[in-house]
Amino acid sequence: MLAVSRDGDVVTIELQRPERRNALNEELVGQLREAVVGAASDARVIVLTGQGAVFSAGADLDGVYSQTFLDALMDLLATIETVPVPVIAAINGGAFGAGVQLSLASDLRVMSPESYLAIPAAKLGISVDRWTVRRLAALIGGGPARTILLGAETVSAADAYSFGFANRIGTLADAQAWAESIAKLAPLSLRHLKLVLNDDGTRGAETPEQRKALEAAWNSADAAEARVARQEKRPANFEGR
Repeated sequence: MLAVSRDGDVVTIELQRPERRNALNEELVGQLREAVVGAASDARVIVLTGQGAVFSAGADLDGVYSQTFLDALMDLLATIETVPVPVIAAINGGAFGAGVQLSLASDLRVMSPESYLAIPAAKLGISVDRWTVRRLAALIGGGPARTILLGAETVSAADAYSFGFANRIGTLADAQAWAESIAKLAPLSLRHLKLVLNDDGTRGAETPEQRKALEAAWNSADAAEARVARQEKRPANFEGR
């Protein structure tokens, strides 16, 4: 489900689960974490991308509701955020939900011109953790973050670039070329800068009210209704319970 390749000091990790549009399940999350940790031990820059027309369709909805998956996903995001080398997300095609979270944990983002992103949690009767909400708002501003989260709207690469989510518009090759130039910079400088940039308050503790609201969404009848509606290929009928 993963391909790892190396060119000099740059390691590219490619999600390869095309039958599920590179959706993340517990096995793939574990493999990706191991690959990131392994690459960070001797590479200078890591590039994350997805095989085919979709970067990642997000969490595999057949397993997303398990606590073990959620714990593994949060551990993966923290790992990407804290490894001592820059990580570039090369976003090809769609990035949804957990795919956007992978991008937020990365240090830089290169989006192909036709790519787009969305966090459709409110369409699924669930929500995302405090770190995701805060990191998105810190990166692109509260207004655009509210559009993506509260409006559950899809954002094009062009708009993502104007918001500041995408650092560059380009292909995987462009992302790898940028990674090669970054790999020539001073590693200790980059490690320090990454530590400071990620010390942005997004990892602060959630309040009891926030935790209660998050758990209420995940355990709600609306979340169960969304799962059934998805299987029956119809719009969900949410009732707020």
